[in-house]
Amino acid sequence: MPELTAEQVQRGRGPDPSALARRKLISREVRSARERLTSSTGLDRAFDYELVRLFAQYRLNGTAGTLVLALLVAAAACAWVPLYKASAWFGFVAIASGLMLVLCRRFLAEPSAQARIGFWRKTMPLAEMLHGVAWALLPALFAGVAAPGAHFFLTTTLLIVSALTVMLAATMPIAVYAGLVPITAAIMLFFSGRSDIDSVTMLMMAACAQLFFIFLANRLYSTSVATIEFRAEKDALIAELGTAKANSDEARRKAEEANLAKSRFLATMSHELRTPLNAILGFSEVMKNEVFGTHANAAYKEYSGDIHGSGQHLLNLINEILDLSRIEAGKYELNEEALSLAGIADDGIHMLNLRAKAKGQTIRQAFEPDLPKIWADERAIRQVVLNILSNAIKFTPQGGEISVKVGWTATGGQYVSVSDTGPGIPEDEIPVVLQSFGRGSLAIKTAEQGSGLGLPIVKGLIDLHNGGFSLKSRPRAGTEVTITLPAERVMDTLAALPQPGERSAA
Repeated sequence: MPELTAEQVQRGRGPDPSALARRKLISREVRSARERLTSSTGLDRAFDYELVRLFAQYRLNGTAGTLVLALLVAAAACAWVPLYKASAWFGFVAIASGLMLVLCRRFLAEPSAQARIGFWRKTMPLAEMLHGVAWALLPALFAGVAAPGAHFFLTTTLLIVSALTVMLAATMPIAVYAGLVPITAAIMLFFSGRSDIDSVTMLMMAACAQLFFIFLANRLYSTSVATIEFRAEKDALIAELGTAKANSDEARRKAEEANLAKSRFLATMSHELRTPLNAILGFSEVMKNEVFGTHANAAYKEYSGDIHGSGQHLLNLINEILDLSRIEAGKYELNEEALSLAGIADDGIHMLNLRAKAKGQTIRQAFEPDLPKIWADERAIRQVVLNILSNAIKFTPQGGEISVKVGWTATGGQYVSVSDTGPGIPEDEIPVVLQSFGRGSLAIKTAEQGSGLGLPIVKGLIDLHNGGFSLKSRPRAGTEVTITLPAERVMDTLAALPQPGERSAA
């Protein structure tokens, strides 16, 4: 892995992703330039091998068709020339094709890592030239034939062979030229010295066709190189995706192991911390209440109260961390039953009303009447309501106002909404307060200290009920937190059980 700079270490950040991408791009370009310098075509060495491999495969697959064409041409040539001449010519073409077949098979049999690219790029064009010379001997059979049909047959045959050469050898331009030069020279020699209109026309036609074949060969070569480049880029991308997936799987495995280790640590530490905390809370309460007599010094009673309060705060913090870790690990089990959402909200208001009065705050409630019960975990819903209500009391200044609403949602579910007149949260800090141990900047300056776990626990518990969580806030305009439960959890929407008499009748 790349080393971290001093500035990155001081800021607590890892390496810059853009720097890693630039470094990877530079490394790829250097490697590509090195391969081009060792290549004979100016392309990557892998491209050189791929082009020769395609040439060998095309030639190997086209050998049978070339021999069949040569046999048909030899048979048709017997109409103008003796059989032994046509047979000798066909034998020469067969030898050239057989040599090409052997070379192609030997090349394809070599491992790609050990292939002698330079040797084969010289050998294959020579074999292609020999093949072109074999076909270029065809005009020698018609040297003394004056029939116009023979000249047309000869020209057409050589042009067809030129087209086949271009198609089969397009991935090696030097091989295309090596195969076309003998055929072109043979046509020009055959028609040289002839001034009749037919011969001149066929010569011009052959010249134009050869020029077109050369142009076509260059286009086919460019297309082949582009195809290989696209395939190489695709393979490189697949390799990078495979590496990224492997890294992702490894990171996920380590994260799961770390999460398991965290859960085990919390489970162990919760027991280890709660045992002495219970003793601290019990003894400090006894000392605070002066059960065994008054303190000799009044400050001891105050200290006992501080110890008891700090221990209670620590115990609440441990319970919140354990609840959040169970939710994140998917180990929180819901004990669902029928309960009244309005009743739980009313109980929460009564529990926290003394704290609100101590700060001169007013709690207003607006509950829709005759709300049916919901099917949910009472402990979880009660914790949700207490958390958002206690947050509102905590972050609302002296003399502020808190509103609690319970009612129907537009989709047939139920909701609890708690709004306050506190300092509010800037829009860019809302994702922060929804994270574990996250708090807004205005809240830190103007409110009591908290653990920053209340809202993440609320959101996690509501998600377990398939409900919704909404937080709307503006600086110095207050905050509104709304939790919703879906319609399928409202008891009125559940199908009624059949009566015993109706069930027996059915």
